[in-house]
Amino acid sequence: MAVGLTPKHIFEYALNELSSERFLTLAHETALSLQWKVSFVSGEGILAYTDNGVFSWNAEVKIKIEGAVAKIQSASVGSEIMDLGRNKRNVEGFVSAFESVQKKLSSEEIDVKFELLKPQFSVDEKGVLNLDPASSKDSIKNFFSVFVPSEEFSITPILLDANILIFVLMAIDGVNIFLPDNQSLLDWGANFKPMTLEGGWWRLLTNCFLHIGIVHLLFNMYALLYVGVLLEPLLGKIRFASVYLLTGIAASVASLWWHDLTISAGASGAIFGLYGVFFALLTTNVIEKSAREALLPSISIFIVYNLVNGLRGGIDNAAHIGGLISGLVFGYALLPSIKKPADEKFTWVTVGFLTLLTFVSSFVIYHKLPNNMGEYELKMKEFVEREAIAMEVYQLTGDTPKEKLLAEIKDKGISSWKENIKLIDSFKDVDLPLAVRTRNRLLREYCELRIASLELLYKAVAEDTDQYKEQIQQLEWQVESKITEITGKQTEE
Repeated sequence: MAVGLTPKHIFEYALNELSSERFLTLAHETALSLQWKVSFVSGEGILAYTDNGVFSWNAEVKIKIEGAVAKIQSASVGSEIMDLGRNKRNVEGFVSAFESVQKKLSSEEIDVKFELLKPQFSVDEKGVLNLDPASSKDSIKNFFSVFVPSEEFSITPILLDANILIFVLMAIDGVNIFLPDNQSLLDWGANFKPMTLEGGWWRLLTNCFLHIGIVHLLFNMYALLYVGVLLEPLLGKIRFASVYLLTGIAASVASLWWHDLTISAGASGAIFGLYGVFFALLTTNVIEKSAREALLPSISIFIVYNLVNGLRGGIDNAAHIGGLISGLVFGYALLPSIKKPADEKFTWVTVGFLTLLTFVSSFVIYHKLPNNMGEYELKMKEFVEREAIAMEVYQLTGDTPKEKLLAEIKDKGISSWKENIKLIDSFKDVDLPLAVRTRNRLLREYCELRIASLELLYKAVAEDTDQYKEQIQQLEWQVESKITEITGKQTEE
């Protein structure tokens, strides 16, 4: 069983007395007999893909002639870490089928088939392989090298390092590495509608580099690494970096539009953007047909699984969908510049246009979205201030003059609670989350109980009597019960 970023199995087959031409012909016939999709043939080797169906894992098979041996390599195509022995079985199956084909064909038949195969040889092998995303995986030599930028693979390592570094800094700062609290996430730049719309526009980008625990980080970094290995060599540094940042912003805006009170953090919106771009390109001819057919199933499964998984609570599916849709749009928009890799100016113009489009659309949505919760939170600060003023009545001592005591109860106590009821009622027609509307109803009932208690206290002081003492006590118990109910609701939220 092979384990790793790209599980693979390599076997060296000795040619013995078999010429490279005859081996190549037999290898091609063997691949066809196994119903593999041959995408590239040259005098040096063959590139083919297994065809195990839409919902099965497939593999890329490379057969390269090197001197007196042929190296046969089967490498997983898709986001699997363990191949459960599939690649080894692919190679063993090929060798077994190869020997069967060799026994069936005479030397003359092999030579005839070679002459028929020669016209299919590629003139530019290197160029064809560069169009094959899976071949770029060979540049990753070991685990730690994925974090070190190289000439052909630099943006993905930089993004990995940035996400991990920020997580480490959060941990050093005392943030829980398994389940960070909401305040810590907000302090570090998570996306939260009331704060983002209240001048915190920068959260649309910073949240793309935060993670809600180490498990969240590991899953996202694996997904980023895998799509980066496939996509960065195809897009190039400029386009790849732009896609991550711009689709990340688009995903954050989608989350902002959909959620009122959700704290959003994570690279998954931007990663979905990358998968959206890759999916778009897999529907075009920029990637060789056999490679497309091998990669589409695994990419589709990743997208569908994560969207379905996002339906459960605690996952920001709005960001996933926003990233995916923007990625699809970007993928098709980038296609002309991908087909002209030498035209760097065209690439910059395309990226510039997409950047402008993202910024302008985000700016418009940002300023059009009502910040009802932001306004609500500001008003609730007034509520708390008036509550503090009203509670000062209970701090008055027994030797306070009667007239002053009555004035304090009426002007500070009862009046403040009535103002708070007006404040709560001002949000009656405002579109607020159900949880907030429920809390407002409880707060209004709380204010009414406070008023009823103070009105009885006012009468008791004015009439200089204790006859309302039990009623006041009953109301105070109801107040305490209401406070417990309110705080309990807030905890559940």
